[in-house]
Amino acid sequence: MTDMSLPTVSHIAPLEFDGVAFRPASQTLLGPISLRLDGCRRTLVMGPNGAGKSLLMRLAHGLIAPTSGRVRWHGPVPRQAMVFQRPVLLRRSARANLEYALAVDGVARRERRERADAALEHFGLASIARRPARVLSGGEQQRLALARAWLLAPEVLFLDEPTSALDPAAIRAVEEAINAFHRRGVRIVMTSHDLHQARRLADDVVFLHHGRLIEHCPASVFFHQPASEQALAFVNGELID
Repeated sequence: MTDMSLPTVSHIAPLEFDGVAFRPASQTLLGPISLRLDGCRRTLVMGPNGAGKSLLMRLAHGLIAPTSGRVRWHGPVPRQAMVFQRPVLLRRSARANLEYALAVDGVARRERRERADAALEHFGLASIARRPARVLSGGEQQRLALARAWLLAPEVLFLDEPTSALDPAAIRAVEEAINAFHRRGVRIVMTSHDLHQARRLADDVVFLHHGRLIEHCPASVFFHQPASEQALAFVNGELID
């Protein structure tokens, strides 16, 4: 990955979930949850399938509203970006996807091509600049989504299973990109079902089960001394009810 410097993030407001629940049609899918995320950390949201990880991410990013409780920033709302398990890409070239994001962000037309090409180079995608984005491999699409987020200079980056179903080389490339954001001071909040990946990346872990917050602690504590039976079983690779 080539160097493409952007301003380092200085301070990010803490994000708080205050008794947040999501109950569509009177069915509780998440919560109530009280949680605070602060600092420049890489927070890994983990748990078995159906635990509520993706719902938590969408609530945090403001894509859906809680049915009770409050999600709030303790300070100015930071610039945010979100990368999904299946990136949302336009029916146009890789470069044009980036140029469109810059146009929406108000960047002058004369600057868009140069900045888009620099981002493609930075993420190792220069050779596929003219290819339709939707025919790229899964790993290339995910890196393109990260390049698009990088151009928008977020202070908080939400990632929902960004390496699911990717091969090892693609996973490594995506993780390198995530760490590049982190080195800039960007707060990372990411869901993953991969324990090995979480051990590589996590500074702290949010562990969910059946829509409830079971643990939130430093990664070293979670992986070596989990406080709950559910977390211990999860870390040991066991099925949990």
